Amino acid sequence: MSDWYLYLIRCRDDTLYTGISTDVDRRFAQHQSEGYAGSRYLKGRGPLSLVFKEKLGSRSLALKVEYRVKRMAKARKEKLIKVCGYAVQIVNRANTQHL
Repeated sequence: MSDWYLYLIRCRDDTLYTGISTDVDRRFAQHQSEGYAGSRYLKGRGPLSLVFKEKLGSRSLALKVEYRVKRMAKARKEKLIKVCGYAVQIVNRANTQHL
């Protein structure tokens, strides 16, 4: 079983894209390519930069955390990027609360 990661990508317009993957480097390369495999949201928003990556474990947990992060205000996402331990708090909440 592969470990799942949460990642955030910063776009040229300073927006943040949130995703999950078992191989963040591969997925980031797909997002940067012009092919079909990347996210529609990221098309034409380059250059892109990977600004956050956190190992979460199971796919189920990664999906829960991704959902929570996507609903955060941008200021909280920026805090997540700056403060590594902050991600642990979100993971702990996702493990103990039902969505």
